Amino acid sequence: MSYNQSDILKALSTVEDPDLKRDLVSLNMIKDVKAEAKKVSFTVVLTTPACPLKEKIRQDCEDAVRKVVDDQVEIDIYMTSSVTSLRDNAPLLPGVKNIIAVASGKGGVGKSTVTTNLAVALAQSGAKVGLIDADIYGPSIPTMFNCEHEQPTVKQVNGKNIIIPIEQYGVKLISIGFLTPADGAVVWRGPMASSALKQFFADADWGNLDYLLIDLPPGTSDIHLTLVQTVPVTGAVVVTTPQKVALADVRRGIGMFKQPQINVPVLGIVENMAYFTPEELPGNKYYIFGKDGGKSLAEKYNVPLLGQIPLVQSIRESGDSGLPAALKGGPTAEAFKSLAETLARQIAIRNANQPTQLTEIKY
Repeated sequence: MSYNQSDILKALSTVEDPDLKRDLVSLNMIKDVKAEAKKVSFTVVLTTPACPLKEKIRQDCEDAVRKVVDDQVEIDIYMTSSVTSLRDNAPLLPGVKNIIAVASGKGGVGKSTVTTNLAVALAQSGAKVGLIDADIYGPSIPTMFNCEHEQPTVKQVNGKNIIIPIEQYGVKLISIGFLTPADGAVVWRGPMASSALKQFFADADWGNLDYLLIDLPPGTSDIHLTLVQTVPVTGAVVVTTPQKVALADVRRGIGMFKQPQINVPVLGIVENMAYFTPEELPGNKYYIFGKDGGKSLAEKYNVPLLGQIPLVQSIRESGDSGLPAALKGGPTAEAFKSLAETLARQIAIRNANQPTQLTEIKY
């Protein structure tokens, strides 16, 4: 059976990306096709290293090519990734592909815990990740990353002081908690807090990142407005717990992102503390705060439910000790890994469905 590079591409054009609903060739996800007598090789460029469908796409490609080559022909498929972005020629943070706001309608729902573990899980997948602790009045990210006593260094660039983010567990970090005494209260008016956030964007060396997560203060505030007015935000993740009082506040948060002057897509809802599971009874689920509140809210607003995170003692202990649960393995780590994969998929879908041309930032 004779075949050439064109035949291989034609075969691969029948393989559809399960999320984007278009074929891999038209999505420009197939590279470096080589068709030799006894061997066919090509590269599949996924939209994120956190792709949960990697093996399915690889198998679909192999099955498609096998239809046009003999059984004796070796098929080598190289899987790589290049995270998509809509931030074309952005003057601020030019090396950052996606900026993700993590918000909550009220405090105490575990927003910072979710942000921490989401960042770590994305980094573990192979993505380049940064995190800005924009909760100016209650910075908890330094504690959760076990670096509350560290201070970022500063370098001079063209006479300007540039902050070097601290790196921990593969995540680049900046927090007001690094710049103030651990037991000191941050007593600032709104404009001062907003100015600090702008500095975290403009006066820091973030380098090249696939995802920059912003841990926002609870509710709605000047910080939220400053964020959307300073940089184009890819989308927002809203964290809630299942009980009614939390869901009421989340509705207001979603409404804020949908306002015309803000207009940030809500990528999905995370239901934290969805159920309690005792460590000694891992198969049991107790719905202490109600059941499926976040799921119902996601359905009402027609946004994805990104994940349901259990209430387990180890997550709290991990936050206090500064070793995130996503690093420890087991069911809790799997829950955060699944959350990271689902979020990465939603970002890729959002970028593909926008009218703006997709842009690849070359490292």
